[in-house]
Amino acid sequence: MPRATAKTEVHFRLRITQGKAIAIGPGKIDLLEAIEKSGSLTSAARAMGMSYRRAWMLVDTMNRCFRAPLVEASVGGTRGGGSTLSALGRDVVRRYRRIEAAAARAGKRDIDHLLAKLG
Repeated sequence: MPRATAKTEVHFRLRITQGKAIAIGPGKIDLLEAIEKSGSLTSAARAMGMSYRRAWMLVDTMNRCFRAPLVEASVGGTRGGGSTLSALGRDVVRRYRRIEAAAARAGKRDIDHLLAKLG
């Protein structure tokens, strides 16, 4: 009987810490992208399957670690406010994704070699 094969994926997990806090990492980048897409911390948290409180705590950690906030909140208005990425927040996401792509290119030969060895 043929062996079932699972989808193979390669993930780079860059984390930048400041003291004991994780200033930025893959989950936080995903959250920033979800906020950018939805315009709302609540919607971003829901889309990622996490509580609003957890999402708020992650954003608070990022905002405290960087010299300026990555996420800015607006209060009130007809839609009840929202959240957007600051220019710094958009820059952090762009540079993080660029680092991931560069790492994948740099490691391509070795990654291909390892993948060829999988069963």
